[in-house]
Amino acid sequence: MNTFPLRIGTPDGLLFEGNVKRVVCRTITGELAIMAGHCNFCTALGMGEAHVIFEDFSMRSAACIGGMLSMMDGTCRVLATTWEWQEDIDRDRASAARRRAEEALARGGLTDREHKIMEAKLHRALVRLSVKE
Repeated sequence: MNTFPLRIGTPDGLLFEGNVKRVVCRTITGELAIMAGHCNFCTALGMGEAHVIFEDFSMRSAACIGGMLSMMDGTCRVLATTWEWQEDIDRDRASAARRRAEEALARGGLTDREHKIMEAKLHRALVRLSVKE
């Protein structure tokens, strides 16, 4: 299986740069797997679990919260709003965020905007917890 260059960055900086066999991310339209030889492509990322398969066939999972993915001329670039490797996720912090969002939604009395924000916070916490498991 061939490899291709992958760069993963966030607004805070470059998180990974190297050759990989495959990267799988959730896009706004569903799951997407990129492998060597993939056609030029650009898409918006959704919230979900991402996987990177390395040259030695090892895998790392991450929580990816929005951003963009492009595959241009054989190089894949992921610019994520948030990218947290599985081992970097703080389970207690994610659980607390989930609890706060659930409580706010259960209390009610939120404006439409506040309700959407709480739903997004809950979704982010659930993605982090899912990846951590």
